[in-house]
Amino acid sequence: MSWLEQGREINVSVQVLNAVARTLSLDAAEKAHLYRMADVPTVSSGHSGSALPEEVQVILDHLEPLPGVVLSARYDVLAHNKPYEALCPGFLLRERNVARRVFLTPECCNTYHHNWDDLRRMVGYLRGAHAKNLGDPGWEEFVAELCSESETFASLWALNDVAVPASRTKLVRNLAVGELEMFLTSMSLPSVPHAWMQVYTPTGEVGWGKLRELLAMSPEQWERPWVEHRERFHAAAG
Repeated sequence: MSWLEQGREINVSVQVLNAVARTLSLDAAEKAHLYRMADVPTVSSGHSGSALPEEVQVILDHLEPLPGVVLSARYDVLAHNKPYEALCPGFLLRERNVARRVFLTPECCNTYHHNWDDLRRMVGYLRGAHAKNLGDPGWEEFVAELCSESETFASLWALNDVAVPASRTKLVRNLAVGELEMFLTSMSLPSVPHAWMQVYTPTGEVGWGKLRELLAMSPEQWERPWVEHRERFHAAAG
């Protein structure tokens, strides 16, 4: 470490830095400092896959009845509460990635309406996070998949826009109760590097009524319309 601390001009690879971090058992903050000393910009901003602090789920659970979710820099769902599960079941299918579900799910059963400004901001955030993960195989595969399977994503990615998560109003489609206008509040989580929390709040009494109706249902009741829709319209796609 002395050659880094002394500020010597030296080229060091990401692989070497990772090996040093593993040997010294550095935590996320210490690893980030190591990369800064080495003047290496490609510190991974994806979630490490380690367990979230217990208090994160406690916070989510105490947000009820408001839906809440914790997302990685790549829009992977890391944690959520029951209201979120009821409101956005489509985002919890298979690999549990919001970006894949938004861009690869047909409009008829997409939880988010394909609002161009919203999609452009989402891709801009992904591009900003991707810039911190250049050369990461997982990120490169993720972007390549979305570009190849979604013309909308590919066209937005080609704009080279960057953005940050922002609080905004969004129309959420739920097949059990209809559309809900929700205000999304985005917050960073200092205890979880590169993860962030989204909280959904109805914008008016109509939305509150639909949310209360949804949360009064059993999981089977709010899941059934989605299952029936897929079986009726998308059975051939699997």
